[in-house]
Amino acid sequence: MRQLLLLRHAKSSWDDPSLPDHARPLNTRGRRAALAMAQAMRELGLSADIVLVSSARRTLQTLDALRPLEAGTLVEPMDQLYLAPWQTLLSVVRGVPETARSLMLIGHNPGLHEFALALMGAAGLATAGPDARRLAESYPTGALAEFSIASPWRLLEPGGGRLVRFLAPRDLPTTGEIPA
Repeated sequence: MRQLLLLRHAKSSWDDPSLPDHARPLNTRGRRAALAMAQAMRELGLSADIVLVSSARRTLQTLDALRPLEAGTLVEPMDQLYLAPWQTLLSVVRGVPETARSLMLIGHNPGLHEFALALMGAAGLATAGPDARRLAESYPTGALAEFSIASPWRLLEPGGGRLVRFLAPRDLPTTGEIPA
């Protein structure tokens, strides 16, 4: 079995309207949520062999909150993931080396949400538990979906994932101090 972790970037700032979308940073709430999600992932033992992250500033800052990563984790920022549709995300996952047992994508909505729904497929949604129903309703900033994947990466198809858990920042205790 393989593990696929889909992490939406944490809440970003709209304070500077002159910034292009790609350059928007996390806001204070987003930094706090990213740190809380990082702590929850450590407590759950969730880590990835490969992390593919959108090249946007807010996704890279979300990744920074997850550090330190496990030794040997390959991190690859990708312009291709910036605001990518779910079909692009599926194509990227299909290109991951088969030696990777766990993969994390850090990206954006609506593509990430649509990809998660596609992975569950109609059958998965029909028999959905509470986490799947919550995920079907929305994929908030900073949320994480963990999927179990039975097929090789290159053969992943819609409906090929089983949702293991769905965590949103509001589910987690918040962290206090935010590093500068």
